[in-house]
Amino acid sequence: MTADPGSAGPRDGTASQDAGLASLAGEGSILSRTARGAGWVIGWRFCTRFIGLFSTLILVRLLTPADFGIVALATSFVQGFGQLCEVGVEDAIIRDPDPDRALYDTGFTINLIRGFGVALVLLIGAFPIAALFHNPNLAPVLLAVAGISALGAMENIGVVDFRRFIAFDREFVLKIIPRIVQTAIGITLSFILRSYWALIIALLSNQAITTIMTYQLHPFRPRLSLAAWRRMAGYSAWVWVNNLISLLNSNGTNFIIGKMLGVGAVGIFGLGKEIAGLPNTELVGPLCRSAFSGFAQAQADGDNGANLLLRLLALMTIIALPAGLGLSLTAYPIVQLGFGKNWIGAVPLLQVIGVANAFSIFSMISWVVFSVRAWMKALVKIGSAITLIRFVLIIVLLPVYGLTGVAIAIAGTDIIGQIVFIVVTVHRLDLSLTSVLGRVWRSVTAAAMMTALLVVLHLGWRDDPGTDRWQAIHLGAAVLIGAISYTASLIGLWLLAGRPEGAERDLLDFLRAMLRRIETRRLPA
Repeated sequence: MTADPGSAGPRDGTASQDAGLASLAGEGSILSRTARGAGWVIGWRFCTRFIGLFSTLILVRLLTPADFGIVALATSFVQGFGQLCEVGVEDAIIRDPDPDRALYDTGFTINLIRGFGVALVLLIGAFPIAALFHNPNLAPVLLAVAGISALGAMENIGVVDFRRFIAFDREFVLKIIPRIVQTAIGITLSFILRSYWALIIALLSNQAITTIMTYQLHPFRPRLSLAAWRRMAGYSAWVWVNNLISLLNSNGTNFIIGKMLGVGAVGIFGLGKEIAGLPNTELVGPLCRSAFSGFAQAQADGDNGANLLLRLLALMTIIALPAGLGLSLTAYPIVQLGFGKNWIGAVPLLQVIGVANAFSIFSMISWVVFSVRAWMKALVKIGSAITLIRFVLIIVLLPVYGLTGVAIAIAGTDIIGQIVFIVVTVHRLDLSLTSVLGRVWRSVTAAAMMTALLVVLHLGWRDDPGTDRWQAIHLGAAVLIGAISYTASLIGLWLLAGRPEGAERDLLDFLRAMLRRIETRRLPA
């Protein structure tokens, strides 16, 4: 099979000595290290959510909505321009079989050009953008946040090794300390300044501390060089195209909804889609971030990653599938209790999209395999086709069914994409769909039994208005009964099958290993 242009190319005469800090690699199999890495990333997301909630509860009493709005608008420009210029430098280094100093230095230089380029665009466009939004206060804020892009551009490229060698405990430290300092500075300055500048200074402090820590935590010292740009260009170009399609997908959907139903519908759609995607962002996403490094290491070892794919799919299906279906089943009480009755319109979105998202582990893990093995042409072709079909379905269904029609279009195309991704992946890895089903059928069956029980008991997919107290009782009962029934069904099926090797045993082994490490750390030296 012919490789995509993203495959590793000639060395351009550069030295081939690996420039990575191999001592970061921990003990254990790739699967166990990937699972531990995902645990650290999930831990980071949990901590940052908690810290964010804590700071928000304080800051909303010290600052006005306008303060938050101007900061959100300014940072959205940084993030938007940054995403538009994202070329996957770190991923290109991780998947390279032998990344030498030339590749690291080239990655650093590209990031430097990208970061300072975004900063320059913000500096030039600050006053015109402020005039466009009729808000003169926005201009100095844009000038300040340009510094975030510039500071980020100077980060030590060497810390990519934290991902490359699945040392996510180091990355956790790199992210959590600046986040805590940012929160402390933001709250303190909000008491003093009572202005949005408290948030801006806190954000700049976060990035400055992060940049400094990248040099403290890793001995690599980058140099300015583009010697290995040819090795990175093909892969990075396809990453940029794929990011452009993703940006078009999300923003295009919002544009169509806003044009046909108004801005309020965009807000309801965003809320429903975000809640439905929580299992992906909080569980599957961290696994995929860790899995990219795992598949890259497997490929460097001459392994196509087929066995790792099957085990990761099975392991995450056990957790993500019931979580996704559970959100869909209990959509009504979740929305009413969490956001109020004004947002009830998001319930159908959560119910429909939640079902499709529950199975998205198949497409998300497949996407990682595509990226690691540089099947970038296929990735772009599939993504483009799915996006086009989605837009057509939204335009057809939205006038007839409203936001529910949008949900049907998104869920339908998501399911199509998941099927295509997993079929292509197993074919290219010389696997069979039977081998995939053999790994996940117990989880799928247990989740189906849980769903049927909650529906029969009128605890799932019920849109019954009621008091907050009634909805809380409904939600608590559904979560408790659902968790017990799913766990019991899964264990029962595993025992009936003779306790075979699979996700259940992998999960038990991982939990035992984690408990042993905790116990070891408690023992006196």
